[in-house]
Amino acid sequence: MLWAVVVVGVGAYLTSLAVPLWFQAQGERLLIVTSGSMAPRFVAGDVVVLRAVRDASELKPDLVVTFQPVGGTSLVTHRIVSLHSLPAMRVADDDTGRMEPVLDEDGTPVMQPYIRTQGDANAFPDPDATPVERVRGVLLRVHHGWGRVLTWATSAQGRAVMLVPPLLALATLEVLSVLEGRRRPRPARHPEDDRRVDAFVRV
Repeated sequence: MLWAVVVVGVGAYLTSLAVPLWFQAQGERLLIVTSGSMAPRFVAGDVVVLRAVRDASELKPDLVVTFQPVGGTSLVTHRIVSLHSLPAMRVADDDTGRMEPVLDEDGTPVMQPYIRTQGDANAFPDPDATPVERVRGVLLRVHHGWGRVLTWATSAQGRAVMLVPPLLALATLEVLSVLEGRRRPRPARHPEDDRRVDAFVRV
């Protein structure tokens, strides 16, 4: 029973480490969904599997992509609704987030391919277009419910639940082994053995 606790706990811990690494080895990436903007395709608590964009030409309307909005720090996974060629923008004021066009040496705005996106559950498109270069991945498939499991498994509570019982079980097995060793009767010494030792010493 104690060994079963060890095997289950350690196995669960190793699995939580191996799953993301396995996808990474396939050239894929896991992303935990935190909102319902793409319902019913996927919802908070699901995991989406992404692959990197090989070429900007593969980005088409109706494709679901993950991108980092200009001026944002979080990733967003929405559907492409249209493609545009717009002036490249940069953040002009970090405090207010004000944007301004990027100009070439002649003062002409630099044109750049952009995507317009929208969440399936949202009534309106996202307010800002996103440069193609900020697209981080293309949706391959969805694993429903995986996000809750992976979030728990990588939390301090999850690690404790997976590792503390096996450690306690191993400690218990060690104590039981020591106690069992003490209970075992020691082999009795025979007088003949003592005489052999005495004879050896006298010689």
